[in-house]
Amino acid sequence: MSDYIIGLTGGVASGKSTVEACFRRRGVAVADADAAAREALAPGSDGLAEVVATFGHDVLGADGQLDRAAMRRRVFADPGARQRLEAIVHPRVRSAMAAACRAAQGHYAVASIPLLAEGGGRTAYPWLSRILVVDVPVEAQRARLLRRDGIDDALARAMIAAQATRAQRLAIADDVLVNDGALAALDPQVAALDRLYRALAAAAA
Repeated sequence: MSDYIIGLTGGVASGKSTVEACFRRRGVAVADADAAAREALAPGSDGLAEVVATFGHDVLGADGQLDRAAMRRRVFADPGARQRLEAIVHPRVRSAMAAACRAAQGHYAVASIPLLAEGGGRTAYPWLSRILVVDVPVEAQRARLLRRDGIDDALARAMIAAQATRAQRLAIADDVLVNDGALAALDPQVAALDRLYRALAAAAA
């Protein structure tokens, strides 16, 4: 059982998934909020039923699953719709993440939460022991989005603007992993954090 839980977050194209992989290679259990959100809205779930009741049957695809692309367009254009969707999804994700982390084996566990700052930070996730932010300059984010997703500059800027600011993420951080260079530079930083978290978890036990 892991009672020491690290919240991992970062903006779009920050390299958070690569950092996740570095922790996993060290045997650390990682609970992923995106996966928990997918499960919360799986066919037959009460979460999906509530989404349909809120937004109508046109949010479903022909296969009965949530049409995520259509839903994304809808909430991106309407902040009120996004808030209603988040009110359905976020409580379910928080509950699933806490349960998964506490059930994990090892000295500590990682809860990977892309929208941690947007979703209430420590107030919404009081069970986090520390928060690790993967930090990257905004211009580097934009360049990576253009290269990775093949989108235009206007959409890249809009995607970044839709998230918390860099300053808002850093304001909730206990630890910051700067990812403004080569991917190979991440692993040594994660190794150092792994040693720190093992020591802190042992001290808190």
